[in-house]
Amino acid sequence: MSKPNLLLIGIDSLLSKHMSCYGYFRHTTPYMDKFAEGGTLFENYFSPHIPTTPGYASMFTGLDCFGDNTVALRHQGPISGKTLAEILNDEGYNTTCIGFRGNAAARGFQTYLDFANWNAGEDGKAHKAENLNNACLPELRRLAAEDKPWFLFLRHMDPHTPYLPPRPFDRLFYEGNEYDPNNHSMDPVFSFKPFCDYFMDWMPTGPNGELLTDKDYVIAQYDGAVCYMDTCIKNIFTALTTLGLDDNTIVVITSDHGETLYDHDCFFDHHSINDNTLCVPLIIRWPGHVPAGKRIKGWGRHQDFVPTLMDLMQIDPKVKFDGESLMPLVRGEKASNCSEFYITECTWMRKHGWRTPQWKLIRALEPDFHFKPEVELFDLINDPEENINVAEQNPDIVATLTARMNAFIEKREKETGATNPMFRQEYWHGHTEVGPYFTSSQQAYDTMHIGSARQAAKLQSKTEK
Repeated sequence: MSKPNLLLIGIDSLLSKHMSCYGYFRHTTPYMDKFAEGGTLFENYFSPHIPTTPGYASMFTGLDCFGDNTVALRHQGPISGKTLAEILNDEGYNTTCIGFRGNAAARGFQTYLDFANWNAGEDGKAHKAENLNNACLPELRRLAAEDKPWFLFLRHMDPHTPYLPPRPFDRLFYEGNEYDPNNHSMDPVFSFKPFCDYFMDWMPTGPNGELLTDKDYVIAQYDGAVCYMDTCIKNIFTALTTLGLDDNTIVVITSDHGETLYDHDCFFDHHSINDNTLCVPLIIRWPGHVPAGKRIKGWGRHQDFVPTLMDLMQIDPKVKFDGESLMPLVRGEKASNCSEFYITECTWMRKHGWRTPQWKLIRALEPDFHFKPEVELFDLINDPEENINVAEQNPDIVATLTARMNAFIEKREKETGATNPMFRQEYWHGHTEVGPYFTSSQQAYDTMHIGSARQAAKLQSKTEK
């Protein structure tokens, strides 16, 4: 068998629950839905380590945060482990990365290409996916013309703030009055000091300078951005077919993390370790090798991603992974790859926790700028949206889950010979003037701030150097 090509569509900030193929009530992803019908969809796939840098580090190495030594957005230094690009380089592949130049997690590609992936164009709208296609399609044709297998990674940015989908996608899911003076749902958004200037910078104002009042308009912009991107991704699917690459190309759709829209006071961003950020899509298509139309209920995590590809591609990279292949779930040989797991977040807050089928434990490692309690416990069966903290009513469950989490941490520290990276992330917040860690929520609230979309883009680029 000739070596298969690999096309990885990594979509930043895509919450699987906002995709129609995952049951969302809006038809946001018609072309990816059709793609999923030709492949296998994993219904319960998680990004345990939030946000982008640790998410992709785990995805690209097959390691958890202990193995790849990465938990923070502002990660410093190299990432441990061998990356997927490095593995495939050794196997004789051409490897290209589009839109992720310089990030430590994207180490090892032979070719890096960029595209305008953040701010709006002259029409005030962001044409991120079109810009990606302009870089991707010529490169796809170049790779197809070479006499070597290839790995092409596309980092789509459309669901990432700012949500500015082009027309008609900006009104596709909204017919109301976004400046209705009787609607006050955006009041807490614009009152949140750390982010309010950022929101005001990219969210549109009315004809007389009115601020948005309806949160549902902003959510509709996120959904519109997803749908716009989905339409552009169809161009890539068409190119694959036209080039005769369908049968010998593994195509994967996934995300580094999800998105929190109007939940848990973490407005229109992707911090926290609630399920809004943990739940991401995973869809794999390879005709004749991956079943069409199959949906897998068993759990998987980003550290399972590379082992799954190695299984599919019949490659023995001679490296040890923390994750396991998901193909035994596809073949019906096992029900799930895990039943509980460790979760971390180190972007705007430094927290970790433990997730089981019923319970979500979140413990703060220092005060956060939302003034949340040190310990949170959510009953995911009776409260799947994680709105009711039941920690005080269930001290025994808190104690049990904490003990299980601590036992896992101790086990992984012994296996790796290093302290949990969550315990040694000094100045993770990027503010050396206030000390290595925040001592109060008020200090965090007064310190953390994003002033504009340009500044937010600059923050992302700083993490990639």
